[in-house]
Amino acid sequence: MPAGSASLQKETEITLARELAAGNLEAFDRFVEAFHARLFQYALMVCGHREDAEEVAQETLLKVFENFDQLRQPERVRAWVFRIARNACLMKRRRSVFAPAQELSLDELLPTGSPAHDGERKLEIADWSRLPDAELLRSELRTVLEQAIQSLPDIYKTVLLLRDVEELSTEEAAEILDVSQDVVKTRLHRARLAVRQKLDAYLRGERN
Repeated sequence: MPAGSASLQKETEITLARELAAGNLEAFDRFVEAFHARLFQYALMVCGHREDAEEVAQETLLKVFENFDQLRQPERVRAWVFRIARNACLMKRRRSVFAPAQELSLDELLPTGSPAHDGERKLEIADWSRLPDAELLRSELRTVLEQAIQSLPDIYKTVLLLRDVEELSTEEAAEILDVSQDVVKTRLHRARLAVRQKLDAYLRGERN
């Protein structure tokens, strides 16, 4: 998303949060419009099934509405909403008939011999988030990207979605996930590396 659009979106969210905090319940329809599609996409990537994702999006928005008086800082509304969404996702995963019997290890996704920390060797392909917009908009590549993200273990997938898709700060992601900022940075690096491997294989014609 272009920087200007991202900034405008954030300002809109904060304005709506302030209106709701002031008791203007009519703003909630616009709040739902601003968040529903993104909550659904986030939950779909985490849960992997549309039925669960739609329930998570609805449950999140309902809890937001019921607990809006607990939001102390309107400027942090996005982090607050996605913290609620993350908890709803965790609950849904525990109850869902679609939940996998076991999670993949991230080591199964990383290229052989690839490092897991900043400052060491990286794959040749540029960061996936910096690919040309025209490439990202291609449906086939987008499918590969989504599949690569979905194949990540949850602890890495969630960090990637919060930081690179929802554009939350490292501090906000750490707050949502109840981990340190250093943990967020390490998980994000490993997640990007694993996704980059999948895109690298695709772009080199090694489609499995």
